[in-house]
Amino acid sequence: MRRYLAVGLDCYLCLVTSGLLVRPYAHSAAVPQVVGLLIGPVLVLSFLNQVMLTAVVGAGVGKLIMGIRVVSLPDVGRPGPVRLVRRWLYGLCWLPLQPWYGVHARLAGDGSGPRTACAEGAAYSDPAGLRQVRRTDLVAHRRAVAGRTG
Repeated sequence: MRRYLAVGLDCYLCLVTSGLLVRPYAHSAAVPQVVGLLIGPVLVLSFLNQVMLTAVVGAGVGKLIMGIRVVSLPDVGRPGPVRLVRRWLYGLCWLPLQPWYGVHARLAGDGSGPRTACAEGAAYSDPAGLRQVRRTDLVAHRRAVAGRTG
């Protein structure tokens, strides 16, 4: 549940901030132009939050608020920028296509609905080999590892 709340916070903060940035120009533009104006700041803020901030502090704003960190597997270290960019691009492509997969599955008549990681039993799968963990669990893990080697 924390992961979903973190994603919701990230989306909300990104959209509100983008809206505030575009607001001075929105009153004189038509609706398609306002949507076009919003796309740029949304993508930039999303990239800054999901890639740059996660590379520096280990999590985006929503995850920091919810006490979650993003770690790379198997070393449980901070992920590199290439993996974070791959994860960000995957999220940008995967999420908008979920309605398409649902419609396609229904039209195909297999009745299975959209295929998701949760439906396949891999609730924490990530294409870039990253995992989201609670900050307290990460601290406990690092203490346990330090106790074994020290």
